[in-house]
Amino acid sequence: MSDVYAVRRGQLRDRCAAVGSAAALVSRPANVRYLAGGAPPGAVLLLGPGGDVLLSPRAPGGDPADGRTDDQLRVSVLPATDGDPVVAAADLATSFGAESLAVEEHHLTVSRHRAMGSVAPRLRLADLGATVEQLRVVKDEEEIACLRIAAEITDQALGELLESILVGRTERHLALELERRLVDHGADGPAFATSVATGPNSGQGRHRPSDRRVEEGDFLSVCLGANYRGYRCEIGRTFVIGTTPADWQIELYDLVFAAQRAGREALVPGAAYRDVDHAARYLLDSAGHGGGLAPWTGHGVGLEIDEDPQLAPAAMGKLDACVPVTVEPGVHLPGRGGVRIDDTLVVRPEADGGPELLTITTKELLAL
Repeated sequence: MSDVYAVRRGQLRDRCAAVGSAAALVSRPANVRYLAGGAPPGAVLLLGPGGDVLLSPRAPGGDPADGRTDDQLRVSVLPATDGDPVVAAADLATSFGAESLAVEEHHLTVSRHRAMGSVAPRLRLADLGATVEQLRVVKDEEEIACLRIAAEITDQALGELLESILVGRTERHLALELERRLVDHGADGPAFATSVATGPNSGQGRHRPSDRRVEEGDFLSVCLGANYRGYRCEIGRTFVIGTTPADWQIELYDLVFAAQRAGREALVPGAAYRDVDHAARYLLDSAGHGGGLAPWTGHGVGLEIDEDPQLAPAAMGKLDACVPVTVEPGVHLPGRGGVRIDDTLVVRPEADGGPELLTITTKELLAL
């Protein structure tokens, strides 16, 4: 993997050179991990004429959540009295002879930006923008393998929950149990805060679990994901509790299922982001639910649970192969509840079988 990280850093260096910057400072944690393999919290990565250096407030340890730092990288552990790694990186870039430094302005605070200028007043600071985020969009097969394992863990945790007694248990209890099961099956932790929503709460995106107890006849919607070696996936499913679904529940579920299938089928290389969104949104809008829909149908996943691309009505750009995304339409009826169906998939060309479904828990409307 060391060669992979070196290639990624080389790509970033080439992009910086193209805009006249001989050095770059990466501070956003997911971007640091992408380029360095792993890093303790607070670490930053300096790419400069004097070599690539990871500046960290503490030495890399054995915590899997931090990843494994590339052996080719020089690591500089700052004494506790040396303060901010970002400021130390600006000082080091000057000592390397760099005249300009590209930084992630969207991540740096104003105070950190000013502090860099105070220690390196002759260093011209430029904006690196979302260059690293753009490099991260298309995944290599090792990254996809990590996402695939994260999805397997997530499916296992959800499948076990479906075999247990649910009536009478609170949303909060079920969410905590799901997160425990993720770790039991090998996850570093949850990819995001697990959502469990019952009855009138069901169908809401990222509902915060409450003390409401599961009742017979409820819709139960869950959204969870595992974090495995830094890579995060997402799954969402909706079920009915303890009885045959009511007619309105079947009708609503079938509608959302059709919308989700349309979105999944639109995932082909070259498809516009907005067209994937439209494929799912059109069915729900035509059925009269347009006013309450989420602003997007899906998004990219990887080292963060919500990254580029965004599958939204005004999104610009087209899908490439090997881009993992979610497709997650949902409808919530105030006071009654609703349905969300959410999968993580990898865009693949038709010659390779079309989109690869990573989350495989059944989408049949089960009565639990």
